[in-house]
Amino acid sequence: MNLRFELSERDERAAVAAVGEHIRYCVPADLTLQGRMVEGYLVIGEERYVIVQDGEVRASHLIGEANEYKVIPLVGNVILEAKDQDGLRIVARASMQHAGRYAYIAQILTSVANQKPIRIYNDETEPACAKCGGPLIRGTRICPRCINKAAAFKRLWGVSMSHWKMLAIGVLLLCAITGLSLLGPYFQKILINSSLAPPEGQNPDLTVFMVAIAGMAVILIGSELLTVAKGRIMTTVSSNIAADLRKLVFDRIQRLSLGFLTSQRAGDIMNRITSDTDRIRNLIQEICTMAILQLITLVSVSVLLFQTNVLLALIVILPAPLVAYIQVFIWRRVLRKLSHKQWRIHDKANSFLHDVLSGIRVVKSFGKEAREVQRFRDYNTQFANAAIQTEKVFSVLSPISNYLIQIGQYIVLLVGCNLIIGGSLNIGELVQFTSYASMIYGPLTWLMYMPRWVTNAVIAVDRVFSVIDEQPEIMDAEQAVKHEIQGHIEFRNVTFGYKTYEPVLKDINVEIKPGEMIGLVGHSGSGKSTMINLISRFYDVNEGELLMDGIDIRSIEQEELRSQIGVVLQETFLFSGTITDNIRYSKPEATLEEIIQAARVANAHDFIIQLPDGYDTKLEENGNNLSGGERQRVAIARAVLSNPRILILDEATASLDIETEGVIQEALQRVTENRTTIAIAHRLSTLRNADRLFVLEKGEIAEIGTHTELMQKQGIYYKLIMAQRNMAKPKKQVKVPNSAIAAAPAAAQVVTN
Repeated sequence: MNLRFELSERDERAAVAAVGEHIRYCVPADLTLQGRMVEGYLVIGEERYVIVQDGEVRASHLIGEANEYKVIPLVGNVILEAKDQDGLRIVARASMQHAGRYAYIAQILTSVANQKPIRIYNDETEPACAKCGGPLIRGTRICPRCINKAAAFKRLWGVSMSHWKMLAIGVLLLCAITGLSLLGPYFQKILINSSLAPPEGQNPDLTVFMVAIAGMAVILIGSELLTVAKGRIMTTVSSNIAADLRKLVFDRIQRLSLGFLTSQRAGDIMNRITSDTDRIRNLIQEICTMAILQLITLVSVSVLLFQTNVLLALIVILPAPLVAYIQVFIWRRVLRKLSHKQWRIHDKANSFLHDVLSGIRVVKSFGKEAREVQRFRDYNTQFANAAIQTEKVFSVLSPISNYLIQIGQYIVLLVGCNLIIGGSLNIGELVQFTSYASMIYGPLTWLMYMPRWVTNAVIAVDRVFSVIDEQPEIMDAEQAVKHEIQGHIEFRNVTFGYKTYEPVLKDINVEIKPGEMIGLVGHSGSGKSTMINLISRFYDVNEGELLMDGIDIRSIEQEELRSQIGVVLQETFLFSGTITDNIRYSKPEATLEEIIQAARVANAHDFIIQLPDGYDTKLEENGNNLSGGERQRVAIARAVLSNPRILILDEATASLDIETEGVIQEALQRVTENRTTIAIAHRLSTLRNADRLFVLEKGEIAEIGTHTELMQKQGIYYKLIMAQRNMAKPKKQVKVPNSAIAAAPAAAQVVTN
């Protein structure tokens, strides 16, 4: 993200005079404090910041005058606020597109004011196009205004080259089809001149007539056969290329880091794999094929027209530049915006459908079916209106363009008849020429619509390649090693934030010994799940080191690391398939005996064998034909099948009843033996048996000790325990006299009146 914008010479002179030669940061302050749009900048030097507008310094303050800087979001804009001993003051105001920048700036200014090191890693992406400043296509880094169509097709051509033999055959068939179609008017001329209307001094020739008829029949049959062959070949090629793209996208998605995947909506990613690749298939199968055919036809017919009669050829071609200009003008001014609007609404509607269908239980639980139906109708209406607007433009543009193109044909007939009367042209030549002229109108008419189809296809190509080109945030080091984990974990001065200007963990220094069970305790948002994410290396630390058996975790191969870590989450996810398939997921080569043993350890074997199909029971979506406790036990079996050296339990029993939790707790006691275990529990009483408890408070380790030690200390952990106990106590029932109940409606009526 750009935090060092370039200033004009006037603004730079004013800023340097105020803050000194070294300008550390410079970001737009494009609103006045009253909310009026201006071209201004917030410039930060070593000790001072200034607001510069039109070559003048509008405000100037020492950074150290305040001790805290915060970004306050408003409607459509943000303000940067400074807190000093006299209260609060507004430093700068900017539009919402710069909100991320100001979050960085607030952290920077606060660090400088408190004489702390600046912990900014600046790896968040720009929310707008770096070239034009316009909005990006949602979920991508693509600007619809700045799309390079040639580059997109070049990328697609690179993928298509693996099928070049089939493509070459398809192009040859297109040339053959065009060649046959060009012979048709020639045989028409022979047919007319030989028998129907022979020139003066020439007698009708039946033999030539029959040859012409036979030639036209061969052309008709040959063209149809070649068209069928071309269709089959191009369908095969386009489907294979689309399949290759789907594989590339899915492979890349599997390799991308969790940070990218959680920032995308599942519906958007599914659209890249399915609908976008299908648009590309259609592009290759229909648009590219037809484009090649029409261009070959256009060039060939143009050459033949000029060879036949230059004057008539010019009459035919003359309207084409005017039509092309109208098409380009209307496309740039109107149709492109409408097309992008239609695309965005379609994408939103698809994502909405995915969300609603995935959360249908929630919808029905709250009885919100009618609300969701209305929301879908709104999206549907928006999409229909956008489509209608686009088609209205085309309904006016197409007839005008067609009329301008085909008006040349009427002029050709007029001029051609005069030439026949003058004796410089015969009827057969005129028919041949008008046939060629009609053949040139087809490509011209088709090319009118090409920008519309190509733009949609190019956006799809860019969306697909934006995923393929995405680089994982977490990558194996060049000299990454395979390491058999013993379970010794050490956080050494670890600082981390999902957004680097908002650290979630701050200077964490803890050590977990092999075989030790650690409980993580703290308020929501204190950093418990973040510690687990770092141990699984879903993210890398911003500062410090995370050591696994004394080795920096970044030096261990990711696949090797995660294969030795077992995870049981609060929200259990089971795949479609059998129970055996789900347990075997962590160890694909596991035998049935190993699967049964893992199920016994997880207290799952008894309920599984009571099912009609036992271990071969087919699970519905996310295992909905099992109870919550049964799903959790299957998940525990899956986690322990591979005998992980580290076991992570993230709220593994939070959503279960007491009886089921007891069964699972018994299973977990067996599971945690002889392996390092890190547990987060909603019910703190379940962590009593932990060797040590780490209590987190606002991203820092506040307390460490056993349950007994922390209770005696009566600190944060003690307060959390007491709060849960108080919530668990039954509240005293307050008896209300019958007279009061009887009087309540009357009192309510008095209040209402």
